[in-house]
Amino acid sequence: MMTGRTSVILGTAFAAAVMFIAPLTAQTAEPSTHFAKRLLQSHNIERVRVGAVPLQWSSKLERDAKDWADHLAKRGMMEHASYEKREKAGENLWMGTAGYYSAETMIGGFIDEKKDFRPGKFPDVSRTGKWQDVAHYTQLIWHDTRQVGCAVSRDEVNDFLVCRYFPTGNWIGQQIGN
Repeated sequence: MMTGRTSVILGTAFAAAVMFIAPLTAQTAEPSTHFAKRLLQSHNIERVRVGAVPLQWSSKLERDAKDWADHLAKRGMMEHASYEKREKAGENLWMGTAGYYSAETMIGGFIDEKKDFRPGKFPDVSRTGKWQDVAHYTQLIWHDTRQVGCAVSRDEVNDFLVCRYFPTGNWIGQQIGN
């Protein structure tokens, strides 16, 4: 039975081979809303499960994510911001029927990719042979990532979730998982 409800996720862009981590000018803070707190908790439950350090909420990443989510809602379509535009932060995107999905379900879309994940050196980390099939998940659990900020914007039909991560994950040649 079709209900008319849909959701779509779009993965973190493939990173360059050389990792550059500049100090982030983001301020760590408490999430600005109860919904944002639930987004952070959903990330951290999975990170703790795999032995990764829990993420801290970044108000700067949240503001940047909100700007991009507003842009996506205005255009009514999904697309990643350029690596430069997002100031070298990682990015996960999700889209679904407006007002229907919980914070846990949105982040759960990223986490569901773990079914195809296998530990290894990125990009050789997917049981399907396509790193893109696990790129949301690997960004979410990336061992060097320490901060996240997410925001949701809505158009007439869909909610657009943008999560930004710093330092970014998915670096070629780096081990992820045991």
